[in-house]
Amino acid sequence: MNQSLWRDHVLPFFLLLGLLAAATLSGDYVLHWLNLVWVGRYLGILGTLLIIFSLYYSLRKRKYVTSGDPSILLKMHEFSAWLGSLMILIHAGVHFNAILPWLATVAMSINVVSGLVGKMLLKRARAHVQNQREQFQLRGLSKPEVEQAVFWDAVTLYIMNQWRKVHIPIYIVFTVIALGHIISVFLFWGWV
Repeated sequence: MNQSLWRDHVLPFFLLLGLLAAATLSGDYVLHWLNLVWVGRYLGILGTLLIIFSLYYSLRKRKYVTSGDPSILLKMHEFSAWLGSLMILIHAGVHFNAILPWLATVAMSINVVSGLVGKMLLKRARAHVQNQREQFQLRGLSKPEVEQAVFWDAVTLYIMNQWRKVHIPIYIVFTVIALGHIISVFLFWGWV
């Protein structure tokens, strides 16, 4: 049975992204329906704090801190970054008030996508392509025939392997733009 990298690994990834989008739209709709749009302001703060908390894993991975089980911290990183992103997306809503918050939202969204690529797809995709190669070799195909048979899956895997080249720089861009947004809120909104 020829399994497809797209169907088995990439499609579930897009379904999880769709879930994030649906949860965002639903959350924004509920806040508007209940006339609680002001709650979105505070969801932005909570979401930002959750994303900052998620960075503990990155600090542990790079050995800036030494406490904590990396596998547990990775799960906490994934969950808190996803939930924080959801809160920030609900905070952003569909309001077109200023360009800086939207730039931060776009940068964060790209970062979420690249993080999900790393989480959901890369390890599974490598195993999938390797399994496909082994199956074709067991059928007696020559090395060139095997490579031809897994060509499109290998191309997909190569593209997915580039995720860190996007994830970390976009995170830096997101951080700078988000800080600009936060500073402008404190300067111009009059919360304090």
